[in-house]
Amino acid sequence: MTTLESIHQYAEMLPAPLQREVLDFVMFLLSKQEQETTVEPVDTEWSNFSLASVMRGMENEDTPQNIH
Repeated sequence: MTTLESIHQYAEMLPAPLQREVLDFVMFLLSKQEQETTVEPVDTEWSNFSLASVMRGMENEDTPQNIH
């Protein structure tokens, strides 16, 4: 039996309100998958440049001391 067949078999045993919850969850997973595939990958070079720009000069700053 395939996974899809198992899901179908178990879903049929649920009352209608819970079947709707299963459907909602499946739709959520599809939406999440779609968002993950449409998100553009992070441009690592740009990210590193931005971080380097922000951090520039911080090596000369005093280290914070523990405050109690």
